[in-house]
Amino acid sequence: MVNRRVDEIAAETFPARGGTRERIQSVALDLFAEQGYERTSLREIAERLGVTKAALYYHFKSKEDIIASLVSDYFGQIDDLIAWARQQPRTRETRAEVLDRYFQIVAEGSDVFRMLQQNQASIGSLAHAKQRSELFRERMDALVDLLCRPGGSLAEQVRAASALVSVSFGCMFYGDKAADREELRDAVLGVALELADAGDRADSRTSGSTR
Repeated sequence: MVNRRVDEIAAETFPARGGTRERIQSVALDLFAEQGYERTSLREIAERLGVTKAALYYHFKSKEDIIASLVSDYFGQIDDLIAWARQQPRTRETRAEVLDRYFQIVAEGSDVFRMLQQNQASIGSLAHAKQRSELFRERMDALVDLLCRPGGSLAEQVRAASALVSVSFGCMFYGDKAADREELRDAVLGVALELADAGDRADSRTSGSTR
């Protein structure tokens, strides 16, 4: 039959195993980075994968759908981190673990961040781009709150935000300078914790001076 259902084509093209969605995302990400979002077509993504466009269309209807899926996966990981952290005591140990887990999320998604930055002009004009930006801000606000003590001052919030930014910046711009991921982790978390812990040190000095 000439006009077979798209899902039948996809089932034949992609063997029944996990990771199909991730394979598409990975190949699309490579092409977006190599030649830009605008200059990459679904046909080229399908060709790089070695499948038909119809099979690819079964999973993603457009390039924007692929971008949305990458962002959604990233948001989902941060949501899981926020949910976990809200069940923990507000201690330095929790703060360190939040930053460590955030590092793992950002390190794994650094290629996505880099691609979004490189294609900011074209991707920023996509539908829902502003909404995604607002959702990202909401999650960063939640993480900042979790890195601070209850009722933390503005200075403490700025330090917490700076710690998160240092993790993102460090992963994106210094990953290729580290010998391995563990060295990058140690360097990035060392700086991030120094920023986040500054409030505790300031309070300790203040408390000592009033005795």
